[in-house]
Amino acid sequence: MKVMGTWDSGPFDNDTAADWCGDLHDAAPEARAGMVRQALQSAAESADYLDASEGCEAMAATAIVAAECCGGPPVTSVYAPDFLVEGGRVGLSDDLVPLALRALDRVLGEGSELRQLWEEADGGRSLLAEAEPLRAALLRGAAG
Repeated sequence: MKVMGTWDSGPFDNDTAADWCGDLHDAAPEARAGMVRQALQSAAESADYLDASEGCEAMAATAIVAAECCGGPPVTSVYAPDFLVEGGRVGLSDDLVPLALRALDRVLGEGSELRQLWEEADGGRSLLAEAEPLRAALLRGAAG
């Protein structure tokens, strides 16, 4: 069973993340880091119920930070921005690593619609399996 608007459990494998990645690809290179920061802040700083769309964007942004700043899983999804799949970079600063960790915790925590949807679909196993390597990379990046 899959969550509506998704085709797999990866951070780029849903309609919202794919649309956000398209916007990131189309953005001027100097605007891209701000877009990643905004997606992370929207999730990390949300005090209310976290909408699934914000969670999807935050997961994609977290995957980008983990890959670029922490040596995490490479961005290889066909739904990710082409410039990243081709080996390009956003030009992120390491100060995004703790923000990405907070955003990931928020997406996986109570009060997150994305978590709730995956809980209903498969007990949350798929979402957690995708998040674990991102978290591990971010923790390495934050430590060192």
